Amino acid sequence: MKLFFHRFDLRLKHTFTIAHDSRDVQQTLVIELRDANGRRGFGEATANKYYGITIDRMVADLEAIRDVIEREAETHSAESFWALVHPYLRDNPFAQCALDEAMHDLVAKRAGVPLYQYWHLDPARNPITNYTIGIDTVEKMVAKMQELPWPLYKIKLGTPDDMAIVRELRKHTDARFRVDANCGWTAGQTIQFAPELKALNVEFIEQPLPADDYTGQARVFAESALPILADESCIVENDVDKCINRFHGVNIKLTKCGGLTPARRMIDRAKSAGMSVMVGCMTESSVGISAIAQLLPLLDYVDMDGTLLITNDPASGVTLDYGRVIYAPENGTGAMLPA
Repeated sequence: MKLFFHRFDLRLKHTFTIAHDSRDVQQTLVIELRDANGRRGFGEATANKYYGITIDRMVADLEAIRDVIEREAETHSAESFWALVHPYLRDNPFAQCALDEAMHDLVAKRAGVPLYQYWHLDPARNPITNYTIGIDTVEKMVAKMQELPWPLYKIKLGTPDDMAIVRELRKHTDARFRVDANCGWTAGQTIQFAPELKALNVEFIEQPLPADDYTGQARVFAESALPILADESCIVENDVDKCINRFHGVNIKLTKCGGLTPARRMIDRAKSAGMSVMVGCMTESSVGISAIAQLLPLLDYVDMDGTLLITNDPASGVTLDYGRVIYAPENGTGAMLPA
């Protein structure tokens, strides 16, 4: 087995602004595992300033265990390999995510099937993905919607004028909305806003409160007119139990939890607790988005619009047709980089 690194600067179509960040370029790292027969498995993780993850840090942490990866990957399942390298990558789940996606891709390619088939999943009822509208002037947010008509929009909020923004956007489309406050509201605001948001055809509110406001989350859970989904409050596996009776659902990010292996465990735990499950993206290329697509049959909601937000996708993989995911013809996750 051989390990390769591919670095890319993904250029965003528009400056992407959320409550705590704004950027025009998204740096990303694609991991390639190549076996003795020339099969190539791909995985991806983006750099993230909020979590202190850089491309150099991911490369350094993976280089430090290159001998383990190249020696052991050939003989392990993706799940057992995840457990093997986890002690080395415990503090860098982004790097572990990229490696885990690449292993899953390679294992399914060896089996000659798409990964979702390898897992015996049926995609007949896959949820559609939203398209994200970042924080901007109302006029520019409207223009972004008009640039890409879509059946489902996720609206980033966390400003002093959030309700006015949603009211104005509603005038320009009949699409369903989701709103993501990125920890920008109080419990009182959330409870106050929820009835009007529901009337404006908003499906749910994502992470309205700071991640550590457990008292406020329990109050919102009990009193909100809309379902509340956790994002920053649900990073790793142990967080799922903390969300019970505080959130109606969880939004799992593969990069934050360490890949497909722990994400599937988190999905199972959340469902067993009666919570809905969403998987979100971090503005990845087609490599990361194609990995997310394999989980669709297990999900209630998905946010996998990363490839729609960039102008220079370096890879191929799944495609999106008015929210619906079309799987690539290749086996594994379907992701490919030019040789």
